[in-house]
Amino acid sequence: MNLTHLDEQNKPKMVDVGNKAQSTRIAVASGIIEVGQSAFDAVIANRAKKGPVLQTAVIAAIQATKQTSTLIPMCHPLMITSVKTDIEELPELPGFKLTVTTKLNGQTGVEMEALTGVSIGLLTIYDMLKAIDKGMVIKHIQLEHKSGGDSGDFNR
Repeated sequence: MNLTHLDEQNKPKMVDVGNKAQSTRIAVASGIIEVGQSAFDAVIANRAKKGPVLQTAVIAAIQATKQTSTLIPMCHPLMITSVKTDIEELPELPGFKLTVTTKLNGQTGVEMEALTGVSIGLLTIYDMLKAIDKGMVIKHIQLEHKSGGDSGDFNR
């Protein structure tokens, strides 16, 4: 198997996507943060000392998708056309599930952008609640779906 981010001399390189056809590319990623009951209750009641936790996490997730190429060395800067987020309350954990959907019309996929958005969104929740609960667990960050491009569709 050839690793696309290594050249013939085994040196790191950024993949040349210049000759690839443009297509609509969509990626959906998700992840979960498990929090203590007091932290969950503070979020639901909007009583967290640092402000509106879920709204801030959404903004962080959107911002992170747009900054992925500055964080992950081999990612291309992309003209993302859409970022959608969804946060589901999981009272049985307790915790929250964050889903990020990214879209563009371009020559390379947006999986890393969706995964980065989820990661940073969940880390933002952690940051905003750490005064209440230092035992939070971020888990199951994963690609749920991708479409477009030469490699075809993926569905978990």
